[in-house]
Amino acid sequence: MKLLIVLAMLAAGAASVQDLSGKMFTFPVQNDRARVRLITSKQQFRAVTVCHRSFTDIKRNHGLFSLSTSGSSNSFLIFWDETNKEMEAHIMNQKSEFIGLDYKANMWHSICTTWDSATGLVQLWFNGRPTISKFVFVDTAITGSTIIILGQEQDAHGGGFDSKQAFVGMMSDVHMWDYVLSSCEIQSYVDELNFTPGNVLNWKALEFEITDKVLVQPKSSVCH
Repeated sequence: MKLLIVLAMLAAGAASVQDLSGKMFTFPVQNDRARVRLITSKQQFRAVTVCHRSFTDIKRNHGLFSLSTSGSSNSFLIFWDETNKEMEAHIMNQKSEFIGLDYKANMWHSICTTWDSATGLVQLWFNGRPTISKFVFVDTAITGSTIIILGQEQDAHGGGFDSKQAFVGMMSDVHMWDYVLSSCEIQSYVDELNFTPGNVLNWKALEFEITDKVLVQPKSSVCH
């Protein structure tokens, strides 16, 4: 365990490709620096699915997944609004709100978010249960130099971080596809069964770069 933590901290600032199966990122401090950049060469998206699992006890606004491009800091953002008790999906700065979610503290949540430029529809799957679809006025592709951040919310391309919106907790199983995943595939992801891994971001072959205090650790589980 200690060796794994030391290696994770030594790797900070240097991009690497790793199989993170059975592991998680731990964000133990609240500041405007601790983050993980997920690296992809893809710079155009006409549709997106992002799935991740997160565990936290914070009772304030926080970003969960932040993708910015040179033209929009909120090209694809997943954000929890504590004041209004809603999960938000921002697509090219257009916001959709999803309410009525049982976003309990101190437990793992599986969250998948989909968007399709052909229909303009955005949908959230929370612990395997779909929300209604929302429409956003974005009918063009997300294009430009892509920066994807976990742990912070980008208010500028690759920066503009605010410690009051930082994520503190654990995150695991982050995948991203450049198409809308089927409901059956999403359910397989939620149930941790066999599913098609992300073709943009794949947790089993993830290229990432750690800045400041973020650790790679074995994923925590409850023993019976």
